[in-house]
Amino acid sequence: MRRPAGARLFTVLYLKNILSALILPPLGPLMLVALGLLLLGWLPRIGRVVAWSGIAVGIAMITPASVGTLLEPLEDIPVVEPAGLAGADAIVILSGGLRDYAPEYGGATVNRVTLERVRYGARLARQSGLPVLVSGGTPSRHAGARGPGEAELMKRTLEEDFRVPVKWVEGRSLDTRQNADFSAQMLRPAGVKRVVLVTHAAHMRRSVEAFEHAGLAVIPAPTAFFGGRGKDDNLLPRLPGINTAYAGGYAAHEWVGILAYRLSR
Repeated sequence: MRRPAGARLFTVLYLKNILSALILPPLGPLMLVALGLLLLGWLPRIGRVVAWSGIAVGIAMITPASVGTLLEPLEDIPVVEPAGLAGADAIVILSGGLRDYAPEYGGATVNRVTLERVRYGARLARQSGLPVLVSGGTPSRHAGARGPGEAELMKRTLEEDFRVPVKWVEGRSLDTRQNADFSAQMLRPAGVKRVVLVTHAAHMRRSVEAFEHAGLAVIPAPTAFFGGRGKDDNLLPRLPGINTAYAGGYAAHEWVGILAYRLSR
């Protein structure tokens, strides 16, 4: 008996997420330390090098200076000016996840990553009057789980909380490439050729590449910067902490994604 296409997509995504978890912080550095300790009995010199490398990587991923170095080339696209919206045909807002348990909202809702993008997208929609497309599927929904997906929750948030209408809902995509491909499929019949793309600043570089590859001209509209343009306005804290660790993990995820794009060409 053949498995449903949605279940197969969920399995592929699940395996990809497991691989990412094994490579990226916080688990990735710990895996290096564990491997180094295992090697001590057979190859003590190599084992010590591997273990200390894991410790060094783990520290680097929570240190503001090193995290800022990772973020700087990712967040080099400036904020879009109101005049920069001219010539665009639509606004595309990418999802970043949901919260399944949100009893105060009567069920699931967008998570904080998606909310940051939705908020800025709503602001741009009011400034420009452009129609809005929300893009983002939900892996568990592809596997047969019930309930609204990420794009539907984005639409609900925009319309109920921000009073911004949503014209298109793209709810099939499971990654950035599919965001671009499926959004382009919906927008082309409407004559949309140039879009204002809203996502996190650190995610923008990879997103622009995906949407341009899908055949759309892109006006980047980054939001939620982790870093800053200089020492005095850097948003990272001065000392290691939870926020720096989160930013470091996000940056590492983006660099791995960019590398995967390069290797898959």
